[in-house]
Amino acid sequence: MLPAGPVAPAAAPPAPGAPSGVREAVTQVLARRASAILRRDPGGLPTAVGAEEADRDVLTRTAAIRFTEYTLRLTTFAEPAPGADRLTVGAELGYRIAGVDDYPALLERQVELRREPAGWRVLREVPTGAVAPWDLGAVRTATGQHSLVLGLGEGAELADLAALADRAMPTVEAVWGAWKPGRLLLELPLTVQQFARRMDVSADAYQGIAAVTLAVGGAPTHTPADRIVVNPEAYRQLSELGRRVVVTHEATHVATRADTRSWTPLWLSEGVADYTGYQGTGRTVRQIAPELARDVRAGRMPAGLPTDDAFTAGSAGIAQAYEQSWLACDLIARRYGPQRLVALYRAVGQNGSGGLERAFRSELGLGVAEFTKSWEAEVATLRS
Repeated sequence: MLPAGPVAPAAAPPAPGAPSGVREAVTQVLARRASAILRRDPGGLPTAVGAEEADRDVLTRTAAIRFTEYTLRLTTFAEPAPGADRLTVGAELGYRIAGVDDYPALLERQVELRREPAGWRVLREVPTGAVAPWDLGAVRTATGQHSLVLGLGEGAELADLAALADRAMPTVEAVWGAWKPGRLLLELPLTVQQFARRMDVSADAYQGIAAVTLAVGGAPTHTPADRIVVNPEAYRQLSELGRRVVVTHEATHVATRADTRSWTPLWLSEGVADYTGYQGTGRTVRQIAPELARDVRAGRMPAGLPTDDAFTAGSAGIAQAYEQSWLACDLIARRYGPQRLVALYRAVGQNGSGGLERAFRSELGLGVAEFTKSWEAEVATLRS
């Protein structure tokens, strides 16, 4: 019998605290999952046994959406105990929709995995904050000349919203000029509860607010408005004109996102949006500002331009705050021209915190206090 050759030593167990390789494996699993969703490849999904139907449902719910980017990045990880076959991690979902997104929208997810003979596989993925549109159901789309609508309702309602968005674009561009990408993205949940989940707020947080602009997490901090999310309950109660004004108003926030900063006063940002929204409607001052006119006739004059707190959803007097803001911006446009209103808005964003006075003087030739007196005199004309 021949003597045995040298025997390879047994692999030493990992030293305490040494990486086990699980983190790298999970990172790869998340990347494979994201790539399979992007490529619409059910066979590429690293799905745990028993989770096949849920993963097929993800592909069904996103089938109408054309992604140009879809990623899952590991954000929180705790090393599992030796021999553990379950693991829950945090991940950041990033996605961009073709034709509309300059930056990826970012959402927080929780991913549960199970160790199987083939390696770690995904059992489930759930949102931990604001949900993605497809978390609410199978997404339908309506494409306009200047718009893309994602929704869960009937196709006719989505098409009507796309038509309003298409109509809004020329109105906005007539005031503000063209902007990139020049296509509006709108989302229309089916219920107010779905709207609340999309926004990660309580169902009554935006009571009476027909639509809002939502910033994507991956955009620079100076671009606060990116897509329009419609509150279906409030929106459906509006007249055709009311819907047109709302969509144009919100489109203005998207168009002015590069010029809007945290220090831009809400009376100015909401005022220019309403000013643009009412362009071409033929409405009179009293038709646009009925609550303000009623207050003035009752002897209740506003004490200065609205503060940011006045625009808190559900606050008393929020309607008057919007009307006061519209009147202020309409006054600027009538006295100095719409171009001066646009220049003022952009100057406020460029001048930095505390630069409102400087912007007023450079663009209009008067200070904020002097303008406020002119505005108060304009408000007083509503007495008659």
